[in-house]
Amino acid sequence: MLSIEEYQQHFITYLNKYASSKEPKNLYEPIEYILRLGGKRLRPVLTLMTTDIFEGSYKDALSAALSVEVFHNFSLVHDDIMDGAPLRRGNETVHERWNINTGILSGDAMLIMAYQLFENYDANTFQALAKLFSKTALEVCEGQQYDVDFETRNDVTIPEYLKMIEYKTAVLVGAAMKMGSIVAKASAEDQNNIYEFGKNLGIAFQLQDDYLDAFGDPQTFGKQVGGDIIENKKTFLYLKALEFSNATDKVELQQLFSTNPEDVSNKIITAKQFFEASGSSEATKKAIEDYTNKAFSVLESLNISEDKKELLINFGKSLMNRTV
Repeated sequence: MLSIEEYQQHFITYLNKYASSKEPKNLYEPIEYILRLGGKRLRPVLTLMTTDIFEGSYKDALSAALSVEVFHNFSLVHDDIMDGAPLRRGNETVHERWNINTGILSGDAMLIMAYQLFENYDANTFQALAKLFSKTALEVCEGQQYDVDFETRNDVTIPEYLKMIEYKTAVLVGAAMKMGSIVAKASAEDQNNIYEFGKNLGIAFQLQDDYLDAFGDPQTFGKQVGGDIIENKKTFLYLKALEFSNATDKVELQQLFSTNPEDVSNKIITAKQFFEASGSSEATKKAIEDYTNKAFSVLESLNISEDKKELLINFGKSLMNRTV
């Protein structure tokens, strides 16, 4: 087994060979641009790591890992267009740097390229990877639609929100790990269990993202702290605050999340006060811990050594305690 940093380095080397300029430039340059922008590379690292955990070789999983990363970035290109986002990872978004049509077309090409990478595997592995990928890709689209629908709804429930983040974020984490187990030719039971581990970890990861958006350190978070508050997003923090608040505070919070003031600093401060006073911030931290422990409970059923289970536990804990 390698360290997380070593898996990242091997993956980036493979990615750099793949993300080379081709013709027509206006199609492929935006793809090369978004793939080289960086990011945590969490999903492809999980694919490589999982392959090694199940006695395969991470080298055999590089194409599957890259497929996950290409798909993830495809979804970001299109999400940024839908959100009208000017920045991604501190740089111009693809549609801002080029234009919306280029963003759409380059994104479409990335989806096809993601599938194409499975052609590097034998027929049985190809079929298993493609079947999982198709299911996951559709669920990610469903999650994105739920997210869009929630923008115009005032009756979003906690179970609905958890389903949205499961589809939009967590299923791709689960799929990334299951792809590694498929490449390693692990048993069907182990494949399904590692998927559940990844999915629950993915939910915890997104809830942590929600929490850090409000309470993260601006120096380390990498995004504007309070971005979800500014955009009136109905996050877990917001929904829990509504659930825990009295009638007066509930109305005030709903009114706060229907405004778009020019000076956003007071709005962010007020929202965070609601989150802390209501107990929402503590409930969110508890939910992050619960989903992380739910992921850990799956490890008991995996046919891997205790050392490897410990490695997965340490990885999960590092995500739970992250500041970025």
